[in-house]
Amino acid sequence: MGEPSKLGIGARGLVLGVGCLAVVVPFWAVLMTSMASPEEISSAGGFVLWTREPTLDAYRAVLSGGIVTRALMVSAGITALGTALSLVATIALAYALSRPGSLLHKPILLMTVFTLLFNPGIIPMYLTVKQLGLLDNYLALILPVLVNAFNVIVMRAFFLEIPSELVESAFMDGAGEVRILLRIVLPLSKAVVTVIGLFYAVAYWNAFFSAMLYLQSPEKWPLQLVLRTYVVNNTPIGSDQLSSNLENLPPQISVQMAILVISILPILLIYPFIQKHFAKGLMVGAVKG
Repeated sequence: MGEPSKLGIGARGLVLGVGCLAVVVPFWAVLMTSMASPEEISSAGGFVLWTREPTLDAYRAVLSGGIVTRALMVSAGITALGTALSLVATIALAYALSRPGSLLHKPILLMTVFTLLFNPGIIPMYLTVKQLGLLDNYLALILPVLVNAFNVIVMRAFFLEIPSELVESAFMDGAGEVRILLRIVLPLSKAVVTVIGLFYAVAYWNAFFSAMLYLQSPEKWPLQLVLRTYVVNNTPIGSDQLSSNLENLPPQISVQMAILVISILPILLIYPFIQKHFAKGLMVGAVKG
């Protein structure tokens, strides 16, 4: 391939800059609006791109009240527990499918691929959850989506690339399957485990539709369902749902934008620490040699 021309480099930079602005400007507007004063919001007619008097009243009102703080703890608990259980189940299934001599290897692999191609649908899933007695239970947000077939296939492909000589030498030394998985396979698979863990964590954190279906008590709602209720549906937030320590409650739009920032912030804080594993994990199975 020849060296790119200056025009090509400039065009790429322009496209990249436009793409970055399309992502950064809306988030910046949300952040500034959440910290803007009522006068600035009134003069701007809604979203504020720059505030001269930043205030954290909206965040204090949201986090000091009961509903958003409780929803934040619910989302954090579901994400942590769900991600841990999903990783354990996915690692176990992927490792079993990567071992050619495992019991019912091919039928289980075909069933896994089948679930990737065909979804059971909302009504059968709801009836199943109802028959199991999981309605209005946090387990209804975890168990139906505990294992993702795509993540299993990606992790299995990574396990297959581990040199078989390492596993065979461990067998000769008397190690069992569990010890091989914990002492040899997993230490060599940190990249793919990190990426799959991020996939599961983002899915659990952003899930609101399953909570809307299965959770009937508003006090059990996760943060994303609260976000949908107050921001997407534009439902007014009453003073009984916010902190009573403030003399003047912030504008509704500031409170809504504060909830939106709080819902985005955890993923933004976690991603930089696992970014180095992301590209390697996504390239699993892309190059053979």
